[in-house]
Amino acid sequence: MIATDLDGTLLRDDSTLSSRTKDALHAVRSRGVRVVAATARPARVIDELFPGGDLIDTAVCGNGSTLYDPASGTIDIRHPLPEPVMRKVVEIILRMVPGAGFAVETGHRVVYEENYLYRPTLDRDRSLVAIDSLYDEPAVKLMVWLPSQDPATEWTRLAPLLSDLISCTWSSERAPFEISAAGVSKAAALTTVSAEWGIAPDDVIAFGDALNDLPMMTWAGASYAVANADPAVRDAASHTTDSNEDDGVAKVLEALLGS
Repeated sequence: MIATDLDGTLLRDDSTLSSRTKDALHAVRSRGVRVVAATARPARVIDELFPGGDLIDTAVCGNGSTLYDPASGTIDIRHPLPEPVMRKVVEIILRMVPGAGFAVETGHRVVYEENYLYRPTLDRDRSLVAIDSLYDEPAVKLMVWLPSQDPATEWTRLAPLLSDLISCTWSSERAPFEISAAGVSKAAALTTVSAEWGIAPDDVIAFGDALNDLPMMTWAGASYAVANADPAVRDAASHTTDSNEDDGVAKVLEALLGS
């Protein structure tokens, strides 16, 4: 089984797949290798990224809270963030980080309040709401914009109060917090998927670049950090490859197939 992150890993910086990467994915699947996209992105974008449904077998979305089957279009939200927990987390963060802003990924759309200033792709799947309305729908993920834009430092302050309640990660050094239910991670979701397919972790190769990839990088039997990966991810991976812009994942897959 191949488990690969998307942004910064499999996808190029413009969020596209190169022809070489598409060919490599086709080739490994033709040999009976399962391919799983493991991403922080929501399930609704998977069909846009992988049109035709013939490049991946399934997708782990929302950092592990959701499974998506491209063949059937089924979105399976397995680990929502409980509302009482989310309310407590918001209360604590507002007390500790004045000016923080919040958004909720529901699995079908994003709702955000006015202080959530990280809005790179405001589109039809996003809605501005009052902060109290963030709790109106089940939450796949709570996202927190930090005025300091320094998630590592802020998490050092918040972890003693929050780490027992939730899972928290971020995708780059200035990105928002991405908060899920306790125990949720890409690795946990991949454990479920691989067990359903009868595949041992030792028979999984993982690819990643960001801190939210760390659990799956250490879980898989072999792991590759792309050249542009966070230093912590490079340290944790058993191997490295070229960057996402230089088809690093495709090159490894081609080598594994002997092509």
